Amino acid sequence: MDFFIRPATHKDINGLADLLEELFEIEEDFLIDRQKQENGLKLMVESQKDCVLVAEHESNVIGMCSVQVLISTAEGGHVGLVEDMVVSRKYSGSGIGKELLRSIEIWARKRGLIRLQLLADKDNTAALNFYAKRGWSKTKLVGLRKVIEKS
Repeated sequence: MDFFIRPATHKDINGLADLLEELFEIEEDFLIDRQKQENGLKLMVESQKDCVLVAEHESNVIGMCSVQVLISTAEGGHVGLVEDMVVSRKYSGSGIGKELLRSIEIWARKRGLIRLQLLADKDNTAALNFYAKRGWSKTKLVGLRKVIEKS
């Protein structure tokens, strides 16, 4: 199957939001809210320091991977948080995810990032195996969150 990886643009927001809907259907911690997802995607696409890559096939967005740049005191430098990694179910197993991760790693290396990290659903065995096969390792850290209420 022919596909290519490229940076996301504003024209991709709708297709990217569709992918996030697929992702959030299997992640219990997140709710589908199209307006919120589109707003977050716009902010990331406009960011000068972060990255959103898309996989495109026949003019359709079929996969995405995004990275937000942070500073790690543990590493003493810039690291990347992989925020969204998703390939449409229709194209699962076709090598798109592998290529998206490889492309993100190249992007990170060119910018001097010294670590990438991500959160994955602990019950998503397929995703955990996918990452493990590509050299990602589990940590002993537990992801926590707190929603900040608007005042």
